[in-house]
This record gives sequence, structure tokens and C-alpha cells, in this order.
Amino acid sequence: MDIPINDVQTVRERLQQESESITYNGTLKKQRNITPLAYKNLKVRQYKGKRMLDLTLGSIALIFCLLLFPFIMIGIKLSSRGSVFFKQSRTGQNGVVFTCYKFRTMRQTSAKKMNGLPDITVEGDERIFPFGKLLRLLNLDELPQIINVLKGEMSLVGPRPYPVDECAYWNSTFDDFFYRYAVKPGITGFSQVKGYRGGTYSVEHMRKRTDYDLIYVQKNTFLMDLSIIMKTVTKMINLDTNAH
Repeated sequence: MDIPINDVQTVRERLQQESESITYNGTLKKQRNITPLAYKNLKVRQYKGKRMLDLTLGSIALIFCLLLFPFIMIGIKLSSRGSVFFKQSRTGQNGVVFTCYKFRTMRQTSAKKMNGLPDITVEGDERIFPFGKLLRLLNLDELPQIINVLKGEMSLVGPRPYPVDECAYWNSTFDDFFYRYAVKPGITGFSQVKGYRGGTYSVEHMRKRTDYDLIYVQKNTFLMDLSIIMKTVTKMINLDTNAH
């Protein structure tokens, strides 16, 4: 699991070699723009047994979620008016948009206008209510995404799915960002256990996060997934999630 970040250069080159030349109407063309066709041409990278792992551990996690649900529901209702759940359109594998589920942790307000920047949750965001902050610290706000996993839209482990506008923003910043979508997005991931998570406008932070995501895309295995899951649980227990 301790893969040197320098490995990402080789990973990026391999991913580019696989997807830069595509056959379209019998003619080889080089893919230059991030289009639905570019996503479609990504080579699926999923080891055998990944779906079985998702279904097995996902079903166990669903029982855990159902046991906690009454307490989380009461906490959210006492903290803020609105729905218990938060639904948002996010970009999934091969660029397919899906509805992502979370427990609501923020007051329901209109999106912030950021002069062309995507509306993200930043550290110290005043929209987060106290109980929501606790849910984020413990990663419990992500539990409803087990539904996405069981539906096949997400995996337990993979690059985090971003809202559509945020995904488009980083696609325009990094020419290799869309390679993340060669695998299903995950509830947790390699970059998260390395400490890179949460909303950010920092290009340097997102570059490192994307590098770890690309390493996962290239090197994901059954043992790597188990290691990431175990480290995620350990970070939750130790309150070391870097959440905000």
C-alpha cells in the first residue's frame, strides 16, 4: 500500500497510451478533449472479485447503517430543518452521472456564487451544523452511499466521486483527471487514507490527490482494497479523518 508518489508518472503514461488512440468510424483519431467518447474509451480496470467484495461488505455495512439510522435521523432533525438525506448528481465510472446519497450535514441554503468556481464545502464552512460536523468527523455522513454501492454505481473503494460542476472544473485544470473514472468511484479511497480529502480550491492539493487516485486506478487489487478499508476504519476510530 505504501506506493511512492513518483510511480504516478509511469501510471499516467500507461493510461494515456491505452486511451489516446481510438477507432471512430474506421479512422484512428487522437483524443484531445474530455468528451463522453473519451470516457467511454477508458479501459475498465477492476480486478475479479471486486463486485463480490462490494456486495458482501456492503450488505454488512447496510445493517450497521440501519442500526444507526434512528439516532442519526433524530440528531439531524433536532439540528436543522430539512431532509435527513442529501442527494446530489455526481460523476461516476466512464463519466456517467448518478445520484449520490449522503446524510445531510449542512443547512439548506442556496449555492454560493464563486465567480466561476464550483460550490464546495471548505474547512470551517458556516453552513455545517454541529451534529453534521460530528457526522463528517466520523465519516458517518457517507453511510447512505452503501445504497449506491449495492446498486452498482459506486464501489466501497475507489476515487471519490465529485459533483458534476466540480468534476468539470478539475477536468479543465488537469488533462489526466478523467482517467480517475476508469474505475467506479468509492466511499473511501487511496488518496483519502493518505490524508487528501475534503473540498479544496488548491491546485497543489488536488494534484497530489489525483496522483494517488491514478495510482489506485492502475494498481488496484483485492488486498489493496482490504488495506484501504482497514485504514479507513482505523482513522474513524482514532478520529483522524481530516474531515471538514
